[in-house]
Parts: sequence; C-alpha cells; structure tokens
Amino acid sequence: MPFFAYKARTARGELLRGVLEGADSGAVADQLFGTGVTPIEIVPTSRAVSVSGHGTGDQQGWWERLTERKVTSLDVQLFSRQLYTLLRSGVPIMRGLAGLQESAISKSFGRIIKDLRESLDSGRELSASMRRHPEVFSNFYLSMVRVGEMTGRLEEVFLRLFDHLEFDRSMRERVKTALRYPSFVVMAMVGAIAIVNIFVIPQFVTVFASFHTELPLMTRVLIASSAFMVAYWPLLLGLLAGAVLGARAWMATPAGRYAWDMHKLRLPLAGKIIVKGTMARFARSFSLAQRSGLPIVQALTLVAQTVDNAYLAARIEQMRDGVERGESILRTAVTAGIFTPIVLQMIAVGEEAGSLDDLMDEIAQMYEREVDYELKTLSSQIEPILITFLGVMVLMLALGIFLPIWDLGKAALHK
Repeated sequence: MPFFAYKARTARGELLRGVLEGADSGAVADQLFGTGVTPIEIVPTSRAVSVSGHGTGDQQGWWERLTERKVTSLDVQLFSRQLYTLLRSGVPIMRGLAGLQESAISKSFGRIIKDLRESLDSGRELSASMRRHPEVFSNFYLSMVRVGEMTGRLEEVFLRLFDHLEFDRSMRERVKTALRYPSFVVMAMVGAIAIVNIFVIPQFVTVFASFHTELPLMTRVLIASSAFMVAYWPLLLGLLAGAVLGARAWMATPAGRYAWDMHKLRLPLAGKIIVKGTMARFARSFSLAQRSGLPIVQALTLVAQTVDNAYLAARIEQMRDGVERGESILRTAVTAGIFTPIVLQMIAVGEEAGSLDDLMDEIAQMYEREVDYELKTLSSQIEPILITFLGVMVLMLALGIFLPIWDLGKAALHK
C-alpha cells in the first residue's frame, strides 16, 4: 500500500506531522480520526515509516550490544517522573521526548525513546507506541497510559506510575538487603563443609589408620562422607546442576510455577514476607487502577498481572470472575481466602462508602509497614537458626576428629 504524509492537530491544538500507510487518503484520514486527531493535509509520499526504531546510524557491533547496559525498572521510573514534569509544565510531548532522548544516560533506552517519537510522528498514540516494547513497558503500565489518554489525565497517571514503580523497587531492594547477610553465611558454611571434606578429613585418615583400632561411629561417618565426596564430586556437581536446571524448567511450566508460587507462600520466615509484600503490590496497583478510572473488572484483570505470583494471580482472577457475575468485592474477597479479617473489614467499609481506592491505598500502606517490620527482624530470626546449624556442624566435626585421639590417650594412660 502507498504511504501518505500528513499534518494534523490534536484536541489541544498541537500540530502533528508523520507518515501513514493506507489504501488511499480517505483511509489515512479515518486512521487519524480514530486516534483522536484532525487531519489538515494528506499527500502521497515515498518515505516509509520506520518500524524498528533503529536508523542506519544506530547499527551496533556484537560487542557493543553484548556490553551495553540493559533498560532497568529505574530507567522507566525516572522516565515516568520526567514525563509528568514536562506534561505538567505544558511542554508538548514530542518536544519533551526529544529532550529526554538527548539526555538519556542509557543508550538502549535512548533508542526506545527515539522509536516512541517516530511512532507518535507517524500517528500512533503513546500507549500504542509503548506497546512495541513489551520488554520495557509492562501490560499494567501500558493500560494505565491508555487510561490516561482516554481520560485526558496522562500527567496524573505518569505521577502515579512513578509512585507505583518506586514502591515496587523499594520493596524488592529491602528484601534483597535483608537476605544478603543470611545468604552470605549459608554460602560460607557450604564452602567450609566442602573444604573440610575434601582437604582436611583426608589428612586425618592416614593418622587414624595408624591407630589399628576401631574408630568411633562419628569418625567413620565423617570419613565415609569425605571419601564419597572426593571420589564422586563430578557426579555430585552434575546432579546439583541437573536438579537446578530441572527445577527451573519445571517452574517455567504453568503447573510448575503455580505449585511453586503456592508452596513458597508457606515457607518458614520468608513465606509471610512474600505474602505481605505481594498483597501490598496488589492493593497499590488496584488503588492506582481505580483512581485512574478503570472499571473494577478490567482493574482486577490488570492487577493480577502485577502480583508476580501465579497462585495469588489465580485468586485475583477468581475475584474478577465473581464481580463479573454480579457479586460484591467483599464477597469475592472472602471466597478468595487470601485476605486477613482486618483487610476484609476495610474492603467492606470502602465498598459501602464508595471509596475503595482510598481504602486499598491504606491497605497497601498497612502491608508495607508489616513487611518493613518483618524485614527488619528477619536477620534476628534467622541468626539463631544459622548459629544452631553451625554449632551442630562444628560439634560433629570435633567429635569425629578428636574422639579417636581422646580414646587413644585414655588407652595410653591405662597402660
């Protein structure tokens, strides 16, 4: 089909220029009217629309592509805040994106912004332009932008998206920080066990062999485990790698991910943190969707995609199905079985008063405070378990090594 260059004006009076593909100028005009802009001029042209967002000057070598910093959630978060500031200041979005492209620290994100500009210039809406990059903009993000476009509150949506991404990133960072020390201790203990079995215990075997006597049970267990590890360490590493790869492949399947997401909510210590953190993300997302004007059914559909847990997502979709059948939010929340009585009471009050978005925001803050407290006390809860395990390991090692020497000393004294 031929290409047509056009000039059009938005509802705010902004002038847009671009190129669209269509059967004729009338079809192009229909496309423009469908996106909410009014065409002024449509003329045939031979210039095609850029689809990839990468011009000839953007070609990269394989090494540059390999070492280039990937787009992170922080990049998207700052982009949302900057767009909010620009739109609130009355800066046209095309000019604002041009400035953001020039100042982008990440080259890969700069190319994405360039593609957004070219897509807007060709007549697409911002949400449709962002949809070309699903690896950067999530379905929830795209839906919120689409709602902002339909309601004319795009700048407000970008501010709420910034807050939402900040909350989500903060939650993940706090979990990583709380688990850093226990993870380091566990890795050190595993390394110590491997070193003792491979290098230390074999040195004592020759000493114990010179005793010409029956060794204690603990010593025989240590020697047998050390000999097994030294003889079959390639097999053990292969089994470990196979178990890890098999578990990852199983969790990549829908049934495997559902089962794992359900069981990890019941893990000691970590399970309740995962539950509260996930529910805080659900409440925050639902509040944002409600305040942006999304219908409850559509809001629940989108929020189910943000919880990052297949089991809880299925429960939220179950709530959506109940609402579609005409049931109340409270009834579907009770049936889902994932909310505490306090949260259910707050949902009942919010639904009765018509302020469910405000109550959901308070629920998110309540869960966030609980997660913050759990994370602060996580290290103190894990330390006794680690110390006990370390003490048992040291005791077994000491008994296994020193009991034969102790028995030999007692035999020498009796002589």
